[in-house]
Amino acid sequence: MDLGRVKSASFVDEERLSNNNQLRPENPFETPLELDAAEKSSKKSFEIANVDQGAINPELSLSGHHGFNDTVECQPVSKRIWVLAAAAGIGGLLFGYDTGVISGALVVMGNSLGKSLTDGDKEYITSSTSLGALIGGIVAGALADFLGRRPVIAIASIIVIVGSIVQVTAHSLWHMIGGRFVIGIGVGLASLIVPLYLSELAPSKIRGRLVIVYVFLITLGQVVAYGIDTAFEHVKNGWRYMVGLAIVPAFIQLLILVWLPESPRLLIKKDKAKKAYETLASIYPTAHPYEIQTKLHLIQEGVRDPFTGTRFQKILKTLKELYFVPSNFRALILACGLQSLQQLSGFNSLMYFSSTIFQNVGFDNPTATGLIIAGTNFVFTIVAFTVIDRFGRRILLLVTLWGMIGALIVCAVAFHFLPRDENGNVKAGQGNPWAIVVLISMIVYVASYASGLGNLPWQQSELFPMTVRGLGTGMATAVNWASNLAIGSTFLTLMSEITPTGTFALYGGLCFGGFVMSYFCYPEFADYTIEEISILLKDGFNIKESLEHLRRIRQERAWSKEDDQEKA
Repeated sequence: MDLGRVKSASFVDEERLSNNNQLRPENPFETPLELDAAEKSSKKSFEIANVDQGAINPELSLSGHHGFNDTVECQPVSKRIWVLAAAAGIGGLLFGYDTGVISGALVVMGNSLGKSLTDGDKEYITSSTSLGALIGGIVAGALADFLGRRPVIAIASIIVIVGSIVQVTAHSLWHMIGGRFVIGIGVGLASLIVPLYLSELAPSKIRGRLVIVYVFLITLGQVVAYGIDTAFEHVKNGWRYMVGLAIVPAFIQLLILVWLPESPRLLIKKDKAKKAYETLASIYPTAHPYEIQTKLHLIQEGVRDPFTGTRFQKILKTLKELYFVPSNFRALILACGLQSLQQLSGFNSLMYFSSTIFQNVGFDNPTATGLIIAGTNFVFTIVAFTVIDRFGRRILLLVTLWGMIGALIVCAVAFHFLPRDENGNVKAGQGNPWAIVVLISMIVYVASYASGLGNLPWQQSELFPMTVRGLGTGMATAVNWASNLAIGSTFLTLMSEITPTGTFALYGGLCFGGFVMSYFCYPEFADYTIEEISILLKDGFNIKESLEHLRRIRQERAWSKEDDQEKA
């Protein structure tokens, strides 16, 4: 018998599937399973049914054929999951809006803060947000485990509202820096908790795209921010409207949170099996209750807390498990490496200072030109959404990194040939051919970034098992914001001290280093469940095995589709 062509295990006939709404159990872990005679005679079904007796074999998902112990993953997914992702992802909109809006605000602030802003002042304003986000990212993981995912999203929204009010009322440099720091804490919390929440809610076959909904909303926020910047550019104190409008999406997020369910994995961890069952049943509306029960048992095995003792002792044990369990440490290397590379590539400096860059190059309307960059980021994030689960994460990352490297090199060369005045400052109009080359190379750079590196690091939650997920993602997010702080606080200084050519060449070199790391260390995680990824990383990065797994799963799906067409 060719098991490679067998469809995922089936537990019920079509009549029973059609009546699955009447079979909802009161207790998902204790309701007895009634299989018909044919199912009882099936060895595979019997092995799977044994989960109620604790006979769960976590190796089955990798060593056997996909779906024999997790068939709910093969069921159609409710469209409601996309609505949930969009609702939760408003945190990404806040992130993107804050990143984009400060670019235009810095150009038009003038003397509103009691002085004319120097390059150092601008770096303080932007880097204070990164410092706040670093702190928010560090504490977000622990808060997520202690309070839950939804409450932390609410806290992030409230902090953003407070920070926006502080910015709007700022009349001095340090007042503004304080507001940026506060809003940074909220952005840092959201940058961890929203992708974590979405990855725990998502079926494995669409997890990549679901997390990209968050990144998509980041880029949408940046486009909206540049549009707002352009609209208020010539309004007196228009920058106050720019920064103050962040209150609107934050308030909408608070209202929507009442409707969002909690993560089923967190519910299982807190012994709320019935609520977890209801959440999964809403995601997989056509799944048989037994398939959902099986999924719950697999999640239960993944979230089981092996630690006892005081909270401090548990934290120490979690740290030990994160750093000394090989699969967890490899996951940490991947997560922190990608998050660091995302920032060290220089992208967020471009977003913070794009209007300043284009103003220096000589464009007449630098804010509107910056909108082109934000629009490119938005469009190619949509491209990433359509291809990430089709082509896989690894190939997308490797190909787009070369696009970034090439664009940064061209940009560095173009800056070298731009004309300068007697003081060494760039002096070129927007009609200068090299100025056009700078713009085009930045568009290519942003397109490549948005298609790969802009999205993939935020898939970080899928790398960690539940026992260390909060701590692991917290550390990775902290690395992201620490790198952001380093880049944001030095960008204008680097442009001045080592010239734009040297700055963009430096970023290109860092991207090349990231490519080398990714080629040797980053496996393909498409079509793995969260629980399976830890097994993949157990004995190494297993790049070859991950690619073979992807090929096998897609072959099985193709055969299954052929079988369905033959039956039809």
